[in-house]
Amino acid sequence: MKLAISTEGGNVAAHFGRCPAYTLVDITDGKIVAREEIPNPGHQPGFLPGYLAERGVGCIIAGGMGPRAQDLFAQENITTIIGVQGAIEDILEKFLKDELEVGESLCNHPHDEGHQCGEASHSRQEPIPPGAKICLTATDKGLDADIDPRFGRAPYFLILDPSNQQIEVARNPYLEESQGAGIRAAQMLVDKGVRIVLTGQVGPKADQVLNAAGVQVISGASGTIRAAIQNFAIGVR
Repeated sequence: MKLAISTEGGNVAAHFGRCPAYTLVDITDGKIVAREEIPNPGHQPGFLPGYLAERGVGCIIAGGMGPRAQDLFAQENITTIIGVQGAIEDILEKFLKDELEVGESLCNHPHDEGHQCGEASHSRQEPIPPGAKICLTATDKGLDADIDPRFGRAPYFLILDPSNQQIEVARNPYLEESQGAGIRAAQMLVDKGVRIVLTGQVGPKADQVLNAAGVQVISGASGTIRAAIQNFAIGVR
């Protein structure tokens, strides 16, 4: 896997498209095997996804990125992780341990269609297959709890079965694992028959497990569990 991290002064830059440089990191078997910093080649609309894809990048880490840019990277099969801040060294250490924390986009200036950096994360409201079990990452057990933006480190998983409108509350048994929490949580949900996951952000390793099992991931979700169910689950039969 190759990462591209928006870089400014040794830290993750808040503006992906307008950052001064990118740190490219090759990771094999959980270890860094190569690393280089390259200057930002330019901020022309639609250019960076193809440029970084040609360099073998499979995952982007940045402080902020707009929805349109996320969609363009998705078309190149590049995972985007936004809402990240801190020193590059610390971020890499957390990424390797599957402990990377994400949040809201850090870029807060106005945007137009050509801009590729900030705006809050967005939910991709795709059609939900009839009868599919839906999992929401939650900060607590109830419907009025907030969606936890961290997939692998969410305290609870609330699993909705649209066929009977029942909700299973599953405590995350991997919450305190030193590493691999996201991967183990993903496999647990696959075993429970989950077909859709609503969360803030899924790490690349967990995302691979979910994708391999045919699980649809809707990232950028926020607000309460109740509101998310209303937004995504009403009308499912």
